[in-house]
Amino acid sequence: MTSRPLTVGFDLDMTLIDSRPGIRACYLALSERTGTYIDADLAVTRLGPPLAEELVNWFPAGQVEAMGELYREMYPAIAVTATPALTGAREAMAAVREHGGRTLVVTAKYEPNAKLHLEHLGIEPDAVIGDLWAEQKAEALREYGASVYVGDHVGDVRGARTAGALSVAVATGPCGAEELRAAGADVVLADLTEFPNWFSDYAANGV
Repeated sequence: MTSRPLTVGFDLDMTLIDSRPGIRACYLALSERTGTYIDADLAVTRLGPPLAEELVNWFPAGQVEAMGELYREMYPAIAVTATPALTGAREAMAAVREHGGRTLVVTAKYEPNAKLHLEHLGIEPDAVIGDLWAEQKAEALREYGASVYVGDHVGDVRGARTAGALSVAVATGPCGAEELRAAGADVVLADLTEFPNWFSDYAANGV
C-alpha cells in the first residue's frame, strides 16, 4: 500500500500575502463610489472574517450583499497589484514540495480574487478553495486530506481543529501569539520564515 502524500493547507490574507494595502485601497474606492464613510485603516486591522462581517459596520444590512458584489467587482483592478507576498511565503510552499507534499490554499476570500493574487505573485498551490471561514474551512481540509493547516487568525485555528488537522499559526495577522495559543494552536511561529525548518522536522518524524 502507498500512503497519501502529505498535504498542507495555508490561509491567504496575512498568512501568505500582506493584503492590507490592496484591501485598504479598495475600501477607499468603495467609499468614494458610494459616498459612504469607511474607516479603511481600521478595517484592515481585523482581516480574516468574511467581507460581509466588515461591510455591516458601514452599510445597512439590506445593502451589504450588493456592496459586497460591488467591492468584489472593483477588487481585481485595485487590490491585486498592490498586494505583496509575505516574507517566507514562497519558501514555505517550496518546503512542502521538497518533502513530496501537496499544498492548498483555503481562504474566506472570494475564490476568483484569491486565485488572481496567487497568479500575480507566482505562487502555485495544488488547489485553491475560497469562500470558507473558520469551521467551514474543515470541509476543504478534510476533502483534500490536509494534515496541517497554517493560518494567522483564531478562526484558522478553529478550522484546523474541526478538521482534525495540526494547527500551525503565524503571528503575522490581527491575532497575537498568545491569543493564537489560547485558541488552541498546536504550533505558533513568528512568521513563515520559520516554517521550513519546523516542517522539515515534522516531516522527518514520519507524520
